[in-house]
Amino acid sequence: MTRGFFIGRFQPYHLGHHEVLREILREVDEVVIGIGSAQESHTVENPFTAGERVMMVDKALEELKKDIGEKKVYIIPLEDVYRNSLWVSHVVSLCPYFDVVYSNNPLVIRLFKEAGFRVKRTKMFNRMSYQGTEIRRRMICGESWEDLVPKPVVEVIKEIEGVKRLREIVNSDV
Repeated sequence: MTRGFFIGRFQPYHLGHHEVLREILREVDEVVIGIGSAQESHTVENPFTAGERVMMVDKALEELKKDIGEKKVYIIPLEDVYRNSLWVSHVVSLCPYFDVVYSNNPLVIRLFKEAGFRVKRTKMFNRMSYQGTEIRRRMICGESWEDLVPKPVVEVIKEIEGVKRLREIVNSDV
């Protein structure tokens, strides 16, 4: 059995993440999804709580079940430790065992390789649009963003009034 590890901030979880996860789940039997910077919320860069991001990922996974079946997925919130030399051991201590790490982040790749893990790069899907910074910008500016995230994520963001929160955060210091 092979278990993969995929980490992201998911601010918010978008269609790029969705496609990467679809590809990972074709290669492994199980996957651990790390919700990075779990302690961060209510800022322009990190507007959603760890719990809200867990909901986004969990509900979006329902869409993938028709393609990947009932594979086991663990969603683990991971707080930052602000010390790169300790970060991998921190992640390992909080997650189920995993065999392979999936990432395109140069620092994540470097740290896991130094710790002896097999690391695989993932494909990039429409990187210009499928990125949290662009999606949050569109939310703030009142532009269309719903087509950049899975439908269940749109529902979660609407349920928690995420766009309203983001706009209030932007205006709070101006």
